[in-house]
Amino acid sequence: MKLRTQPTRRGRRSLVTAAAATVSAAALVLTGCGVGGGGDDAASGTDELTVVVEGGGKAELQPIADLYKEETGTTVTLVELPYAGLYDRVSSELQAGQPSFDIAALDAIWLPAFAPGLAPLDDLFTADVEDDLFGGLVSEAQVDDTFVGMPVWTNSEILFYRTDLFEDSTNMADFEAEYGYPLAPPTTWEEYRDVAEFFTRDTDGDGAVDLYGTDVKGAVETEWLATVSQAGEEAMVLDAATGEVTIDSAAHQEALDFYVSLLPSAPSGAAQLDWAGAQNLFYQGNLAMMRFWGHAYRQTPDDSTVKDSIGVAPMIGGPGGVAGVPGAWYLSVPASGDQQDAAKEFIAFAYEHNDLAADTSLGLVARKSAFESKAGEAGFENYPALVETLEAPQSLPRPATPEWQEIVDSVLVPMMQKAVEPGADTAQLLTDAKSQIEAIVE
Repeated sequence: MKLRTQPTRRGRRSLVTAAAATVSAAALVLTGCGVGGGGDDAASGTDELTVVVEGGGKAELQPIADLYKEETGTTVTLVELPYAGLYDRVSSELQAGQPSFDIAALDAIWLPAFAPGLAPLDDLFTADVEDDLFGGLVSEAQVDDTFVGMPVWTNSEILFYRTDLFEDSTNMADFEAEYGYPLAPPTTWEEYRDVAEFFTRDTDGDGAVDLYGTDVKGAVETEWLATVSQAGEEAMVLDAATGEVTIDSAAHQEALDFYVSLLPSAPSGAAQLDWAGAQNLFYQGNLAMMRFWGHAYRQTPDDSTVKDSIGVAPMIGGPGGVAGVPGAWYLSVPASGDQQDAAKEFIAFAYEHNDLAADTSLGLVARKSAFESKAGEAGFENYPALVETLEAPQSLPRPATPEWQEIVDSVLVPMMQKAVEPGADTAQLLTDAKSQIEAIVE
C-alpha cells in the first residue's frame, strides 16, 4: 500500500508531540506484566500495544499500525472480534478492572456505558483537532464533559441508486410525463416515494414484480432514526439531558408513517430485512435505490449485475432537511490499563495519519481533511455525499445514555418489526415504546 502524506493545516499542532509531552517519568517505567507489557522503546516506554477492534476496524487501522511500527519500533497488535463479542469483552474487563487490551475501538453508542472505565483524553482535543472533526463527532466523544474517545472513522447512510435506470431515456420521459418533474436522484421524502413507486415493476413480463423502487428494513432501527431527524426532531427517542422520552412526539409519528408508506414499493418480508439482506437485494439488481452506509460503495461484489451502474447522493431530507445518523467509532483507553500514556501516543498518531484508512476496504476516515484529501479521486465518489450528509444540521447523534443498547435491542427493533406489518397501528406502537423506554431509564 502506498503511504500518503497526511494533509495538514497551517499552524496545526502535532498531536503526537502533545501526547508525548504528557507522559510522566513514572509512566516511562512500565511493569511489563500481562498483555501489552512494557519494553525499552524510548518514545512510548513499551514495545507492544494491543488494540481490540470489530470487523472492518482491523483493516482500517492496519496501515496506521504498520507505519507506527516503522517509525517507533512499537508493535500494535489488532485483535479482531465480532460486534457483540467486542462489546461483551470490553464490558466485562472494564468492570473487572483487568483489561487484556491497551486500546479499544468502540462504537459511539457504547461510550456512555463504558465511560466510568475509560481514561480521559481531554489533552488530545486541541482547538485544531476539534476544527477538523464534524461537530457530531466532537459531541459524541464527550461524556459528562470529559473526552473519552478519539474518532477514528465515521459513516452515515447515503442514497445509492442505479444509474442505468435513472439515465435511461425511456424512463426519464415516462417519469416526467407521470409525475411532472425530471427523473433524478431524489432529495425529499416526496420525491423518494415517487421514484420508488415508479421503478416498482415487472420487468420480464411474467406477471410478478421483480424490480422494487426501494427496500424497507424492519430488522434495524437506525434508518428510521435518520428519518426522525429528517422530520425535524431535535431529541431522538429521548432527551438525554432531561431524561424525557420523546418517542411519541409528532415528528416521530410523521417519520414512522413515512417509513412504512414505502412498503408498497419494497419487497415482502420487511420485518426480517436487515443491512446484509438489503445489500444483497441491491447488488442482485432487485432494487432501484437503497439508503445505506456510505462504506458499501467500495464493497460491491465483482459479479454484481449493477457493479458498473451505481450512483451515490446525499441522504434524502424531510420537513427538517437532510439527515443521517452518524456511525462513528472511537479509540479509547481503559482507565485501569497499565500503558495509558503509550496508548494515548498511538491514538494521537492514528489521528495524525487518519487519511491512511481511506485506501482500505471500508475506506472510512474521521477528519474533514482526510475526506478532502481524496477530492476528485476515482473510487471515492461516495465521499462528497458522505460529507454533505454528515455536515447537515439535522444529522444528529444518537442519545448519549448508558441504556441505549438495551433500548435498541428490547424496544426499537421489536417496534420496527411490528410497524412494517400490514395494518400496524403506528401511534399505539410509539405509545407502547415510550412506556417501555421509561421503564428502562427510570
